[in-house]
Amino acid sequence: MKIVERIKAPTPKFFKILRSIGLALLAISGIIVAAPIILPATVVAVAGYMAVAGGVISAVSQMTVAEENLNKPRDGD
Repeated sequence: MKIVERIKAPTPKFFKILRSIGLALLAISGIIVAAPIILPATVVAVAGYMAVAGGVISAVSQMTVAEENLNKPRDGD
């Protein structure tokens, strides 16, 4: 299964929820980092870690496919 087919394949419900949580973490961290007020360095650092975690969770969740789509033949087999 090529990566483009994997991204376009249906995502299970659990991973759709995880993807939404990851996107919410990204949004919250973006708001904190771009805040017009001065925040403590610890808060900004934690927001950076939240952004990385949210991005990873969203990417992994998007790449997960439903079980019925896994058994497609590979190219060249």
